[in-house]
Amino acid sequence: MEKYNDFLRNFTKLIEKGLFTSKDIKKDVEETFKFKLENIINQLNLVSREEFEVQKKRIKKLENKLKKIKSKKVK
Repeated sequence: MEKYNDFLRNFTKLIEKGLFTSKDIKKDVEETFKFKLENIINQLNLVSREEFEVQKKRIKKLENKLKKIKSKKVK
C-alpha cells in the first residue's frame, strides 16, 4: 500500500508541475491497473480453458477406470 501512496504522491507532483500530458496520464493509469490486475489473477491461480478441459477429460478417464475396478471387485 505504501508503494501505491508513493506512486500517487509522485504522480500528483508531476501533474502540478505540468510534466504530464493527458496521454501520459492515461498510459500510466492503464499500466498501473494492468499490473494490479495481473497480480490479482496470479494470486487466484486461474487456469486456461484448455487446461481445464484437459484435466476434465483425465478425471473422466480415471472415474471410468475406477468404476471398472469396483465392478470387478464386486463380481
